[in-house]
This record gives sequence, structure tokens and C-alpha cells, in this order.
Amino acid sequence: MKYAVLVTLFIGLVSCKEAKKEQTVMEVEEITEVKQIDLSTYPQGLVKIFDAHGGLQNWKNKKSLAYDIPKPGNTETHTTNLYSRMDKVESPDFSMGFDGEQVWLLDTNNSYKGDPVFYHNLMFYFYAMPFVLADDGIVYGSAEDVLFEGKTYPGISISYNPGVGTSYKDEYYIHYDPETLQMAWLGYTVSYRSGERSDNVKWIRYDDWMKVSDVVLPKSMSWYSYDGRTMKESQNRVPFENVILSETAKSDSFFEKTPQANFVEGKIQK
Repeated sequence: MKYAVLVTLFIGLVSCKEAKKEQTVMEVEEITEVKQIDLSTYPQGLVKIFDAHGGLQNWKNKKSLAYDIPKPGNTETHTTNLYSRMDKVESPDFSMGFDGEQVWLLDTNNSYKGDPVFYHNLMFYFYAMPFVLADDGIVYGSAEDVLFEGKTYPGISISYNPGVGTSYKDEYYIHYDPETLQMAWLGYTVSYRSGERSDNVKWIRYDDWMKVSDVVLPKSMSWYSYDGRTMKESQNRVPFENVILSETAKSDSFFEKTPQANFVEGKIQK
């Protein structure tokens, strides 16, 4: 039941993930050298967060990411090519993916009840924080501090230029630990269903980290109940296992639709 709740909560991160669909898919195999990153284009506070997680340049040198999400009765394996953003989710009950142009779903038993267009790479954008906040089309600003258990967490606001993604009115807030400079909280609003900006900010806590190929990534994350910007208690915890961050991309064929699968369309916000 808790994972059904999570699927609803996850819809909030649409702008960040959908922006990449608007771009021309890169030929990952042709990327042999990553250009030096110009960190001056990002807020100083965000650069410090990148550095605390292994550095943006280090992240940009990676080509693919894979991890398992254990769930009751089965485990989902998520794989993403970091430059093309092609992805694939595999489980015993269903599989889905993005081949660079379209989303597909293989679900012969009709066991998947969510929206594959939004779920196929949704967990990637939560998991790849804070590095996905270096994507194109983002506008950075200041954010009111978060106070939790007597500790103050400074923050940075993230919004999107008009026309970026399918829900550019979504807003995000990244807050970091002032001592470690690691990411501590992610706040996000949802405009997908209404098409209007919202002041209802949902919150995820990041306080369980592990090092993978010299990059600091979540070992787990927790969704919290909240009252405005006041966090109350953990509601749902999602663990991540068998994480692989590689300098080698998966072949495009890995993400292609199988003959038994179908291309699918989701609700696109106008």
C-alpha cells in the first residue's frame, strides 16, 4: 500500500524529468570525452553541495546508473543512460522503458496500475539528486531555511523557464546540512493535475548516504508528513540496493521496446 502512495507522490517531479524528453537524443556511444564543467553558471551554495557529493565533474564523467528498489513480493531494477536519459525498469510483473523517443510498457498480466509515462524515470530524478539540478533550463533562487529538530538547513529554490518540460510551473527546494554540505531535504510542488502553481510543498529527507564510484548517492530516502515547511515524521522509506555507477553506457538496443510490449502515452499538461 505504501508504494501506491509513493507513486502518487512521485508525480510531483515532472518538470525535471520531462525536460530531457524535449531534447534531441545523443548518441551515447560517441561520447568519448566530457568537457570541463563551468561551475560559475551555478549558485555557489549548489556547487558546494555538488562537491560534498563527489563533484559535478566526476558525475559528468559517468555514463550509466543502475540500482534495485526492493518491494514486497518483487524487486524493481532501474537502469538509465545518463546522457541520453534512455531508461528501463524491470520487475517480475512488468517492465517499461524510454527508447529515446517513446515510452513503452510490457505488462501481459495487467498488473501495473500506474502511469508508465511518468514512472519510468521518476525514481532516477529523485535518486540522482543533487546532480540533476545541473540540467538545462533551470532558474535558481533563494529559499527560506528549513528548521528540523533544532537544526537550520539553508536552501536554494529551483524553477524552470517557460516551455521546459510538461509541467514547468513545478518548483523545487534543495536544502543542505550546513556542517557536511550534503543534501538534506528536497521540497517539491505539483502542478501536473491542475496546470497551476501550488504552494503545497511535499518533502523528502535525504540522510542516508553511501559512496558509489567516488560519488555520494542515497542509500535510502524518506517521505515526511508536513505542515507547511514544518516536517513532522517519516511516512515512507525507500531503500536502494546493488547500485552501479559506470563510465560505460548501455547500448541503445538495451532500452528498445520488445515485440510483446506496447508504446504508451500519458496525460500531457497543456
